Amino acid sequence: MHHKVYKCALQPFPPDLDEPILTIHQTISDVRGSFYQEKTVFLRCTVSSNPPARFIWKRETATLSHNQDNGVDIYEPLYTQGETKVLKLKNLRPQDYANYTCQVSVRNVCGIPDKSITFRLTNKTGAAWWGRTGGDKKLYRSKKSLQSPLWLKAEAAPPALKMSVNETLVVNPGDNVTMQCTLTGGDPPPKAVWSHSPNPMPPNSISKGGNLTIRQIRAEDSGFYNCTAINNVGNPAKKTVNLLVRSMRNLTYQITPDVIKESETIQLGQDLKLSCHVDAVPQDKVQYTWYKNQKVIKTSDRIVITKNDLELPPVTSSLEIIDLRFSDYGTYLCDASLPNLPLTLNSSEINISAETVPPSISVPRGQLVITVREGSTAELQCEVRGKPLPPVLWTRMDKEATFPNGEKLIETPDGKLRLENVTREMSGGYKCQTARYNGFNIRSREAAVQLNVQFAPVVEPKFQDLRLPMKRSVTLRCNMLKGSPVKVATAVWRFERSLLSVPPIEQQEFSEYKINSTRRETSGTYECTISNDVGSDSCVFQVTGRAYNPEFYYDTPNPIESFKQFKNYSYLIQWTQKEPGAVDPVLHYKLELKPPNMKGMNSFVVISRDSRKGFLYELRLTDLKIPQHYEVKITPHTVSGPGDSASRSIRYKEPVNYQSDGTCRFEDDKLCGFVQDKYDTFDWIRQSKVNQSLRRTANTGPVMDRSGKPEGFYMFIEASRPRRFGDKARLISPLYNITSRLPSLKTTYCVSFYYHMYGRHIGNLTVLLRLKNIVSQDIPLWSKKGDQGNKWQLENLQVNPTAPFQIVFECVIGKGVEGDMAIDDVTIRKGECLKRQIPPTKAVAAPSSAARHPLSGFRLWLVSFLLFVLLR
Repeated sequence: MHHKVYKCALQPFPPDLDEPILTIHQTISDVRGSFYQEKTVFLRCTVSSNPPARFIWKRETATLSHNQDNGVDIYEPLYTQGETKVLKLKNLRPQDYANYTCQVSVRNVCGIPDKSITFRLTNKTGAAWWGRTGGDKKLYRSKKSLQSPLWLKAEAAPPALKMSVNETLVVNPGDNVTMQCTLTGGDPPPKAVWSHSPNPMPPNSISKGGNLTIRQIRAEDSGFYNCTAINNVGNPAKKTVNLLVRSMRNLTYQITPDVIKESETIQLGQDLKLSCHVDAVPQDKVQYTWYKNQKVIKTSDRIVITKNDLELPPVTSSLEIIDLRFSDYGTYLCDASLPNLPLTLNSSEINISAETVPPSISVPRGQLVITVREGSTAELQCEVRGKPLPPVLWTRMDKEATFPNGEKLIETPDGKLRLENVTREMSGGYKCQTARYNGFNIRSREAAVQLNVQFAPVVEPKFQDLRLPMKRSVTLRCNMLKGSPVKVATAVWRFERSLLSVPPIEQQEFSEYKINSTRRETSGTYECTISNDVGSDSCVFQVTGRAYNPEFYYDTPNPIESFKQFKNYSYLIQWTQKEPGAVDPVLHYKLELKPPNMKGMNSFVVISRDSRKGFLYELRLTDLKIPQHYEVKITPHTVSGPGDSASRSIRYKEPVNYQSDGTCRFEDDKLCGFVQDKYDTFDWIRQSKVNQSLRRTANTGPVMDRSGKPEGFYMFIEASRPRRFGDKARLISPLYNITSRLPSLKTTYCVSFYYHMYGRHIGNLTVLLRLKNIVSQDIPLWSKKGDQGNKWQLENLQVNPTAPFQIVFECVIGKGVEGDMAIDDVTIRKGECLKRQIPPTKAVAAPSSAARHPLSGFRLWLVSFLLFVLLR
């Protein structure tokens, strides 16, 4: 078990202990019979404190523990704010009605007394609570406004409410509707909130307190309206109203020519059924009336009207004519109405005669395939014959595809589908079919139309930069990725905007042009324009023997030499050649040096010595004027002429202030060029015994720097507040240059430093090697964790970097305030580290000991071996 000691005098703020936050939750089961078995109560005790609080639950004066009683559970919930302990009283028994106390304690840290609150659980009110908050408010800061020790008393009861309307409310469109939700119980007083499902609350609604008013109600405002009351005691109270707005739409009819489905035509002597359906709210209140020749139909032995046919949607009216006769021919009509709704919907006239025939569908001649250009309008057509003529439903043959409006089905009354501003994605097959409503209820008739959308070609490559040696042949190829028509109609090649002679091509998906020998005269821009019957697209090729640009290497950011008495400095420029094998070898580099915004320029020529990729060139620039900055431009030259240039800036910086032996002792506030990391959690502190804080934590950190002088400085991290466990601080060295990447020419560096890691809560001190390539890379070199003693200790690290590098000192805060760390006397120099003489760690044997005889060790081993054998 870990014990922690809290010291109030060293803390910038005393610890916080909040007033306990307590809630009561009660659930009721419908299964159990008797009152005391059907309730479960949760008593929740929550506190926010530093240091952590200890919880004690008591029944009357007896302390409760987990599983002490089968009816009691004490647990910590998964998701809470602050520390929480829940007392669960399961299946209440008569003995469970008692006083329960939650006591929180920080064990009198900083003089903060215990706090407690008491619940009185009764079989009438569920639970009541009162409590006393102990302590003096001068001793701590609380997030709540606390008075002197006080008593709180209140009755806690779950919310209850009632509704002013029935569970189902039916109204007419345009009405103003008000629903009142009245709170009938709950302590503390609950608050009523209205919600609507499945949609949000309508914009024409006003909710105030428990009242909800919807003005000029619409059909789309129908749905379930919920009034919910919550006071964090027990379960929320909830009442729901199903609000229905009367409406009717989509009146349709069907003709079923043969009830037993043996025929699809109307014939005398067979049974005939007419059906009528409307989408209504409320659906079960719809009333249908059938007419023949404008007279209301009366039922008889042969005329049967039903409202719920098992073969049809619910609440569909069916008029069945048994043994159809000539006298039954005529014009039929169906209307639908709702009580209290001043609206009636009528079906179309349904003519029943020998001329009433089922539909047929076909595509007009020449309309099977429709070809249009992208962006234009397409009209697809299917012809329907028959009496009556049903609507036509259009779908796409590709079941996953939709129409531009996102729908998968479109209805047209005349069989014509009009598509505007068509795109290439709309190409494909379309199916038309007869609907089974407003016509014959028989198998749908179907037909198909193919839509082809023509669009301009899409080619690749859009642009290609070709770097080639002189006197090489190359074939340029422009590919047509997609287009409609899919074949190339024409291909036109141009060189520097002048037409080239290319043989005519056959129908294919690409075009080629061959350059037999690259020369200066054939270097330049080639363009191929591919066309089909709709439009065109172009490929562009840049063919040249120009060398790629040089790439600057990560050279030192500071001058390599500085002569203040002459007001000049020197700089080392390094670079490599990008893709040197792509073109003819680089003959030389031209370097131009110029102060920005000034006239005049110095030029240098560097002869190329090696054409291998990665070979490092360097040039020492001397007599640069302090503090002037410069722009440098490097251009490679081949037999074909100058190539692509690269530019960079040279900026003068003051030299790093190291001691004469190359060691940084942090005596200068410029830190010898070391910088704080911008992306860590906090910063290192430059500190000495003279300027250190008087409130600094005891029993951790160094007293003075490595030299033992009070005025000597060192770099330090403070682990006290506001620092937290895991916070990081990084100190980064200047950038050190590497002159070669070749493995045989590796440069060895020695990193030497003193560290101080003393305290019970010491975290991690890590040294990282940061390589500055195209992407920076941090490589761990050394790490220490935990207390290393109250002394400065030396560490030498030998590294062989393969790129310009920096050394990073990283500290990670441990689990407490006694975790201060420090470094001092950092040296980073070329060469191997000196081997340290290791002091003897074993005591020297006295002359009279067994060490005097060379066989004493062997004798000891022999005796041990014989004892081992005998014991076996």
